Amino acid sequence: MKNGRIWLSLLVSMLLLFSAGGALATDTVYSVGILQFVEHPALDAATEFFLKALADNGLVEGENLRVTVLNPSADSGTMQLMSDQLASGDNMLLLGVATPAVQALSAQTDQIPILGVAVTDYVGAGLIVSNEAPGINISGTTDMNPIDRQVELLLQLVPDAKTVGICFASNEVNSQIQADIAQAELEKQGIAVEIRMASAIGDVQQTVESLMGIVDAIYIPTDNLMASAAAVVTDVTVANQVPVIVGEGNQVQGGGLATVGLNYEKMGYQTGLMALRILLEGANPAEMPIEASAEVDLYINTVTASLLGIDIPQEMLDVAVLFEE
Repeated sequence: MKNGRIWLSLLVSMLLLFSAGGALATDTVYSVGILQFVEHPALDAATEFFLKALADNGLVEGENLRVTVLNPSADSGTMQLMSDQLASGDNMLLLGVATPAVQALSAQTDQIPILGVAVTDYVGAGLIVSNEAPGINISGTTDMNPIDRQVELLLQLVPDAKTVGICFASNEVNSQIQADIAQAELEKQGIAVEIRMASAIGDVQQTVESLMGIVDAIYIPTDNLMASAAAVVTDVTVANQVPVIVGEGNQVQGGGLATVGLNYEKMGYQTGLMALRILLEGANPAEMPIEASAEVDLYINTVTASLLGIDIPQEMLDVAVLFEE
């Protein structure tokens, strides 16, 4: 993945942070608890680059930073126990990676600052009062995608599509929100839509197979369950010659055809900069607006395109992040 453009826009934020007076307390060990909903590349990248933002600005794990990272592997019971563990400790800040993780943390404390990353709609998930003024101990970054542009990309790459399937997890609020927007965009273009939902990773193959022979393409939003089963989705859809447009770049790397999407490394880093304002400057998350990334990238999997017999226009290849292996 091309990382060279990550730092330019963030460098300005770093300079602004320290020009505003943020400073490390030399005798303090800062403690941060992280609850990551499930392991997959997008969420892993968000966590990794959140910690990188802290390290780049002087908070180094094992020196003046203590980090506890817990991963319930999408199990709700385990997540409740882990969120209680993090909230009842001496953590100065909590990070929830994905909506269910932030919801679990918020149920445990209204005192410890909580930041979210990989959350699509904080208000819709019942976490805050408004994006401009959260009004509670929660803020963070949003991964709401440019779904209109993703639908436009789908119709560019599959111009003869008459019916499109939308697949997502039945228990993910983020996914339902994105699916509703995508359905509206497709129907606005006169495209019929078939909705399919999976409740567990073992259901994904059957869910996708149920669309084969019915749809001309599939749209999958940023969805933790579907991303975790990317290999299964790719096997089924490539075998049936059905292109899949996905919600984010790591899903393209996992076998999806393409997307116009956000970079989870950048989002993780941006969230880390918010954490620095809380830890070093005493910023109040209740007064910190939810932040969105201004940048999107085009991602294309050329291997998948070849297997599907789709010729990607050269003007797209020239500007895209390409996955060629």
